[in-house]
Amino acid sequence: MSAAADRLNLTSGHLNAGRKRSSSSVSLKAVEKPFKVTVIGSGNWGTTIAKVVAENCKGYPEVFAPLVQMWVFEEDINGEKLTEIINTRHQNVKYLPGITLPDNLVANPDLIDSVKDVDIIVFNIPHQFLPRICSQLKGHVNPHVRAISCLKGFEVGAKGVQLLSSYITEELGIQCGALSGANIATEVAQEHWSETTVAYHIPKDFRGEGKDVDHKVLKALFHRPYFHVSVIEDVAGISICGALKNVVALGCGFVEGLGWGNNASAAIQRVGLGEIIRFGQMFFPESREETYYQESAGVADLITTCAGGRNVKVARLMATSGKDAWECEKELLNGQSAQGLITCKEVHEWLETCGSVEDFPLFEAVYQIVYNNYPMKNLPDMIEELDLHED
Repeated sequence: MSAAADRLNLTSGHLNAGRKRSSSSVSLKAVEKPFKVTVIGSGNWGTTIAKVVAENCKGYPEVFAPLVQMWVFEEDINGEKLTEIINTRHQNVKYLPGITLPDNLVANPDLIDSVKDVDIIVFNIPHQFLPRICSQLKGHVNPHVRAISCLKGFEVGAKGVQLLSSYITEELGIQCGALSGANIATEVAQEHWSETTVAYHIPKDFRGEGKDVDHKVLKALFHRPYFHVSVIEDVAGISICGALKNVVALGCGFVEGLGWGNNASAAIQRVGLGEIIRFGQMFFPESREETYYQESAGVADLITTCAGGRNVKVARLMATSGKDAWECEKELLNGQSAQGLITCKEVHEWLETCGSVEDFPLFEAVYQIVYNNYPMKNLPDMIEELDLHED
């Protein structure tokens, strides 16, 4: 074997060491009773994930019930109910226009009815609405139901800073994992190839293969030829990345709006990645450091979000127009949310409680710019004290 081949094999070994990923194919045996799936949320990302799930439920009838319910917050669109439009034209004309949805995806405006006899719930709503949704669902969800959270953010309260998946588990008594990755919703909906990460812990009350949800079932539920899925155990790691990348993206939007270019954006992303990892190590020590750089939910998602997601767009307009964050969000997002605006406040409140604000200068700078009108031009001075190599 040549020296070059030896070096290639050595490099491959280093990259794959300690990394267990599920293959791109799904091998499943028939389950005792096909799993019934409901998606809660019908925004741009919620509808996209519902499309993916409905395609797979139709494609694996031995594993999933073919009919997928999608809970929709009812809205009037030019005199027509949004649910009726979705169910007759098979398009979400407000949040995902131009995309044809599977005919086995049914919009339902009744939250409680949508989860009747369900086995798997996929949560995909703006995270500020989660407490209200969970309070309505209490008493209506069997404890053997399993869930996946596609939400981005944290719940900060008397119990400290919580992952949203953990909040769902505590409030509803059901096992909940998470899905996150480098996923711009419209690109996934248009079936442009991308990848994502699903994280899920097998619970203590697992009823066995073919009877309960496991990694193979979740792979079958979300993996498509255009949407490749890695299933791992690190729920904390992918949830932290999914929440905090939106705060970093606001910083990128500020410097882009100021006209400082790609160098400045790259610097914000470098500092931001360091703070994301630090936050995970400090407050969620169970998270795995390799998740941040090996998984789609890690640095890949950070790059994608900082290249052109909602948060960048809002922050860029703030910089160019002088308008506040909420005006820009309303102007740009058609009723949807820039989650970084909420997350940066939650993170600030938690870090202030812990006395750790100084350990996260970028997160604090973004908060001060959004909520206290600190000058964006001072951003480099506000973060220059960060030393990623400090012991």
